[in-house]
Amino acid sequence: MSERPQTPRIDGIHHVTAIASDPQPNLDFYVRFLGLRLVKRTVNFDDPGTYHFYYGDEVGHPGTIMTFFPWPGARAGHHGNGQVTLTTFNIPIGSVAFWQQRARRFGISISEESERFGQAVLRVNDGDGLAVELIAAGKPSEAARPDGADIPADSEIQGIHSATLAQQSETKTAELLTAVMGFRETGREGNRIRYEVGAGGPTATIDVVVNPSAPRGVGGAGTVHHIAFRTPDDENQERWLEILTGKGYHTSPVMDRNYFHSIYYREPGGILFEIATDPPGFLIDESMDELGTNLKLPREYEPMRSRIESALPVITVPTTGLITESY
Repeated sequence: MSERPQTPRIDGIHHVTAIASDPQPNLDFYVRFLGLRLVKRTVNFDDPGTYHFYYGDEVGHPGTIMTFFPWPGARAGHHGNGQVTLTTFNIPIGSVAFWQQRARRFGISISEESERFGQAVLRVNDGDGLAVELIAAGKPSEAARPDGADIPADSEIQGIHSATLAQQSETKTAELLTAVMGFRETGREGNRIRYEVGAGGPTATIDVVVNPSAPRGVGGAGTVHHIAFRTPDDENQERWLEILTGKGYHTSPVMDRNYFHSIYYREPGGILFEIATDPPGFLIDESMDELGTNLKLPREYEPMRSRIESALPVITVPTTGLITESY
């Protein structure tokens, strides 16, 4: 094992994890409408009677991933301070009209085009009321999957651009982001402050919106559970564990999530942060063609597979624009 780095890296957003209710509308929105790929179908490691869906690009690269715990019948949450209130996906410049037309075709309400830091933004809510944005910040040549689906390559989602943290106060969260985690402030628009890490830009951007009079958020369906930040490997993560613990954060031990290793801690405003390793990735137990087609269980749950499968809701996994496969 190599020596742990003295200055560990965070390379941006690894994934965002949210709570849903019925799994089928969740699949239909993120795969059928947004065109993301279901790259892993597994269970909540802490509640194996519940699915855990991972959506992303063709192989689930870090920075493209949004995940969900769908609990059928889950009560709705309420958005507010102390939450990630927006997950923003990167789309190619010039593709806003395509997404407005696509939303109309699917019968989905989408906002009028607005602008943030000079870039066009659309907002849409999924079936549980979770706010998702599309920001036209990418180059069309960078589109991830020109695979013949009904979203052309020059309009395809290219991964997560940024996430918005809603806070009552800026100071303590900003101190964690800048003085500890390596972000830097790069802009302000009204009560929105932008922070970037590394080279900045898509996947490496966090916005903090400060509204002292807004209520605290309440977790539930339609809210984000946590946000995860990328670190390259276990050595970097071990160093982060030392640094955060040394600064008084109540940090979890390293947890093996099969596809990455994780540590968790709460930032001063109450949002659950995770630092996740890039490896080993989603190809360790399925080929690229198989991703998302099988229910994958951690080793400790394999003896209970029959019981778990019988308890999980029956789902239909759509392809982009068309439902084709039932399980």
